[in-house]
Amino acid sequence: MPREVHNPNTLFNSLQHGFSQIAVGSGSRIVTISGQVGWDENKQISRDFHQQTLKALQNLQVALETVSGTLDDILLLHIYILESVMDESTAVRDGLRQFFPEAPPATSWIGVPRLANAAFLIEIEALAVLP
Repeated sequence: MPREVHNPNTLFNSLQHGFSQIAVGSGSRIVTISGQVGWDENKQISRDFHQQTLKALQNLQVALETVSGTLDDILLLHIYILESVMDESTAVRDGLRQFFPEAPPATSWIGVPRLANAAFLIEIEALAVLP
């Protein structure tokens, strides 16, 4: 795994929210993944925020596997959340903890008024480093 994470005691405990304060990567291939949403391969999407979150994370996993990577290679996530569902952060926290149970990447959650499609409630982009 080319990523190590740090969560100093002098910063708040971010692990309970599903992310690490600091992620350090080493490797030779930098991978950027466009924002993934809850669409499946046929552009079908659930209206449920929790389901969209899980599908977006699954899509990230598929994208990484396509370039011979894993979720452990992700250094940073930018998570764009529709402001109208921002208070339902449990869905995001639970999804992150499910997909990154041991050493989650650094993460920023950003509330936005709108995403590219009116059906989208969440969009997740990633920066990864592969060996």
